Amino acid sequence: MVGLASLVSMLVLAAPAWATPVPQAASLKFPPINPNNILCQLPIIKQFLCPQKGTSSLTVQTPIGTAQGTLDPAGAKRFSVKYASATRWAPSTLVTSWNLPNGATNVTTLPLACPQGGVDPSAYSEDCLSMVLYVPVLLNPTNNIPTLMWIHGGSFIVGSATGPGLDGSKLAAATGSIVAVVQYRLGALGFMSPDGSTNFAVKDLVNALQFLKKIVPSFNGSASKITLAGQSSGANLIRALLATPSASSLFTSAILQSDPMNFGFLSPSTQQSLQSNFNGLINCGASDTSCQRSLSLNAILNAQDTLFRTAFTIDPAAGMAQPIRPVRDGSFITSPLDSTAPFPSVNKPILLSSFTFGPDRTNTILSSPHYPPTPPALGLPDARVQLQLIGTDYLWKCSSWTFARNWVQKGGKAFVGLYTLGASYPGNEAVPFCTQDGAVCHQDDIQIVFGTVANPTPAQSSLISEVQRRYKAFLATGNPNTAGLATWVPAEANNIHSLLLGGSGEAPIGACDPSFWGQSVQYDYQVFGI
Repeated sequence: MVGLASLVSMLVLAAPAWATPVPQAASLKFPPINPNNILCQLPIIKQFLCPQKGTSSLTVQTPIGTAQGTLDPAGAKRFSVKYASATRWAPSTLVTSWNLPNGATNVTTLPLACPQGGVDPSAYSEDCLSMVLYVPVLLNPTNNIPTLMWIHGGSFIVGSATGPGLDGSKLAAATGSIVAVVQYRLGALGFMSPDGSTNFAVKDLVNALQFLKKIVPSFNGSASKITLAGQSSGANLIRALLATPSASSLFTSAILQSDPMNFGFLSPSTQQSLQSNFNGLINCGASDTSCQRSLSLNAILNAQDTLFRTAFTIDPAAGMAQPIRPVRDGSFITSPLDSTAPFPSVNKPILLSSFTFGPDRTNTILSSPHYPPTPPALGLPDARVQLQLIGTDYLWKCSSWTFARNWVQKGGKAFVGLYTLGASYPGNEAVPFCTQDGAVCHQDDIQIVFGTVANPTPAQSSLISEVQRRYKAFLATGNPNTAGLATWVPAEANNIHSLLLGGSGEAPIGACDPSFWGQSVQYDYQVFGI
């Protein structure tokens, strides 16, 4: 019988889940997504998906100085700004004055990405703690518009605020909100300080929130109406912030899109094992700051790539897809927010969305009526569809439904959705399943939310309008229901009420019955006790 690790390896090659970019091991092939100067050079992507050069200089007085911005071609006012500073492997500190990113003097300049592999070094800088603000042009300005802080995905090792599809102008205009697309330190620089300190990336985002609370009133925003939103590892970071008591007062609600909750946070013991290996790879002692400062970025990124590819062999609890990730250290991130420990009391409204294994788990899965194999062809069963369904449930859908049940049982409100329609994200064309009619793959929700689909079909235009109207309501009230749209029933402990986004009605429970995933078949965080 095939073990779950083998199942996952097969799934990586066959399922839509693995459109997320990660380092390329010899046996695994992933479509590359580069953050700034690669895909955005392609004419159609540059025209429709990437932040455009603006015109007409704008100034706004803030508590930390004069904000200089530009009018984005899509209609919003755009301000690029540095929100924090950090030296290598040290906590970031909030800025005290308004500055353009990377020492720029041209207000149309967009920030350089944080260091990452697969990108020309000219596209990134360690001085990368910046954000891009998109402020709607309001006919009747008020002083209480909400803010959406978007946290990009990329398996914690790639991505930027200027990635394809993340131009926030249309989203800001449609929702009447300030959209802030933020950057944070990635990979080893964000999670693998040689002295054992970790979660720097998560702490960067705390500083981003503090920065927004200070400056959004100058842009007609309300400091008490900040919603976190993010996709994939960006959603994972939001879950980490939900588990961080010191960050709770900085935001009011959260939107988590396609968070692979199956993995859980890293435990301190797993982090320590990975950290020891990384220190050996860079050949620097935990306290040898001179050695650490002298390392080239290329040396750090190469060591990071090696760690990423081998982490599963160091400690299987790290997994293969996101081994470098937030750590439940007990002091900053204090709860696993999963089924391995008592779930804390909560009160924030959240919106969760997704899209449509050890030997013990494998036997249970393959004998389950939830995943019947495709009828044999040429005498051999076709397991690809079966694996795609298992992967979607295992990593995203069922694990997020379990999270929603826990959330509402402890006092919070949750609205759960399932995308049945998307817009193919750049790079997903390299995944055969993602090119099939009706397929909705990982990341295919991004351009729907941002309204950056190039030449949308009527069905996509309708979904973009619906999602943005629901987000507008959620940002303002914590409830995505609005006049003219089907009622989105909040999740209950015994009924998730997952709304079909791009379809009609609610998603059937299927294998997400709590007696199956999370009980008969445990999630990774349960198996490995993380």
